[in-house]
Amino acid sequence: MEIQWYPGHMTKAVRQMQEDMKLIDLVIELVDARAPMASRNPDIDKLANGKARLMILNKCDLADEGKTREWKKFFEDQGIHVAMIDARERKHVRSIDPIIEEACKAKRERDARRGIKNRPIRAMVAGIPNIGKSTFINSYAGKASAKTGNRPGVTKGKQWIRLNKSLELLDTPGILWPKFEDPQVGILLASIGSVRDEILGLEELSMELISILKERYPGMLAEKYEVEESKESSEILSEIASFKNCLKAGGELDYERGAKLFLDDFRSGKLGRRTLQSPQ
Repeated sequence: MEIQWYPGHMTKAVRQMQEDMKLIDLVIELVDARAPMASRNPDIDKLANGKARLMILNKCDLADEGKTREWKKFFEDQGIHVAMIDARERKHVRSIDPIIEEACKAKRERDARRGIKNRPIRAMVAGIPNIGKSTFINSYAGKASAKTGNRPGVTKGKQWIRLNKSLELLDTPGILWPKFEDPQVGILLASIGSVRDEILGLEELSMELISILKERYPGMLAEKYEVEESKESSEILSEIASFKNCLKAGGELDYERGAKLFLDDFRSGKLGRRTLQSPQ
């Protein structure tokens, strides 16, 4: 399976980020706590080389708490500061203030040596589409500073948001990389809703997610949907559609509707806090 989704505006966005990086002290990168490595754009490491870094494990309320802590340690071991938040919760977002100060401590000290006082930290907020950047900024600012949406890639323009005298945020459009070399990355991104469902197809995507969840959380699907987990993923999807009473006119099973409801259950947390990747 090969998934490619790289609209022209993303090429332009990467070039703009390269240019803007000259103004930046700190790069705040958001990833999805359910699939932290898959939801990282490898280009951001190159773009942010030499800058202070803060990794935000967003949507941690939907992810397996133990796995999120493993991921936190994984990134901290690489010298990246890490916060675990649900960007919709303002109290979560405000908890990153001391982490930002710690990440920018060297910059503050350099400014002090040069006699520069009270210059605000300039932070770029980066990440792939639909990862929660605008929601994060709005929660941080306490008002709708950035346009939000539930469709991948809704934020298109460049926006500076001044939060206070000590911090300014630069919002950036979500960018993906031109091609997913590892098909599994595309499947994980589609599962968490960061690429459009239509690219993979609801039924195929649901069967892939069923296979992942069977392996990582054995017994969970059986408990939730009364299915037999020893069966093939296609048969399990059929049983989920039946359990959800997804029927077409004439009584035929509606697999596509069943697949959509199953994906909605996962994405909304109705299947519990589940993580699709481990640092190992």
